[in-house]
This record gives sequence, C-alpha cells and structure tokens, in this order.
Amino acid sequence: MTRASLDKQPHDVASMFDDVAERYDLTNDVLSLGQDRRWRKEVARAVDARPAQKVLDLAAGTATSSLPFTRAGAYVVPCDFSLGMLRVGKRRHTWLPFTAGDATRLPFKDATFDAVTISFGLRNVQDFDQALREMYRVTRPGGRVVICEFSHPTWAPFRTVYTEYLMRALPPVARAVSSSPDAYVYLAESIRAWPDQPALAGRLRAAGWSKVAWRNLSGGIVALHRGFKA
Repeated sequence: MTRASLDKQPHDVASMFDDVAERYDLTNDVLSLGQDRRWRKEVARAVDARPAQKVLDLAAGTATSSLPFTRAGAYVVPCDFSLGMLRVGKRRHTWLPFTAGDATRLPFKDATFDAVTISFGLRNVQDFDQALREMYRVTRPGGRVVICEFSHPTWAPFRTVYTEYLMRALPPVARAVSSSPDAYVYLAESIRAWPDQPALAGRLRAAGWSKVAWRNLSGGIVALHRGFKA
C-alpha cells in the first residue's frame, strides 16, 4: 500500500465507516479475537465515570463504547463524524443523545465535560493534534482524557508477528466478516504508521494535558493514555 492511500480526506474516511457500520462491532470482535471486550472494560475503569458526571465519548460509532458509562450513572454524549454509524447506534440505543461532530471542531462549549474519551478513533483524525486541543478545550478544569488506541508491541519478536498478522491475516479475515473489507486494509496500514506510546504522550503534553501517563494492554497491541486538565 502506498503512502497516498493513507492520505484520505475526512469525507472519504467518514464514508468508509458508513460502509462498515452494520457489522462493525462483530468485525472488531472477530479481528481482535475477543480482546476488544477486555479493552473496553479497561477504558471504563480508567475513565471512572460517576453519577451525574458528563462524559464525551468521541468516535463512539454505534455507542458500544458508551454503554459502560451510562451504567455508572453518568450522562454520556456519543459523538462521531460518521452518520452511518450514528444511524445504526440510534436504532439500537434510542435513549442516547447521539451527536454528529468533527473531533477537530467539536460542537460543544468550553469546559463542558468531566471526562473525554476516544477509543480506536484518534488515528483516523486527519489533524489529531488539533483534536487533542479540542478535547482539552471542552474538558472542565480537573477533568481527564482517556485515549485507547492501537500501539506498538513492546517485545520485538512479538511486534514482528503482530505486523505480519495486520498486513497478511487481517484483510482475508475482514473479507469473511466485514461488509467493507477494503476499509480494514486502510486500518491495518494506519495502525503501522501510528506514533508509539512515548510519542503520543508527548503530543498530549503539547496539547496542554498534564500528568500524562500510559499503560500497555495485550503486550502493547493497545495502549491506554490518560491526562488531566490542570
């Protein structure tokens, strides 16, 4: 795949996610070998939503990632730029306040949320540094951000095996279970091109976040970054 294939315009990426919306959750479950359920639990634990708190769930898709926060009693706003994802989510969870929004220009006032979280969506934002600044803007002082994203396995031999899986095994599996398998070829390449754990932490600090830290899940396949607004 050429570098040009990664330089998709925002409307192209939105259309790609529209195409995979119907079977998105099933496909993720299969491709991650069920690990995505564990990752969601770790995100919920890190966000630590409380009753009456406001949580913004960015790149929420069909709102599978939002449900743990509602069970904790928080007011959750699932936000996504894919109208197809939002339509599927609204059909399944009619009570949630689904909101269409671009992560680089969030349609919310300053200091609105106690917590902002995004899972497996930040690397699909064209200007993710601007997205980090926007997350900071809409978070209340003392609030937090939690980012769950694919990352770089820490053990070199495993990293090699993982990279081979992404580029060789993932596309055929996606063709079997996804409504738009070509989208997962793009996603595999975007994972390989994503900054490693320390580099993403540095970008968070540059956006204004303090007390930035991360921990690895599944050997570094996924990293959970956290920061606070002073």
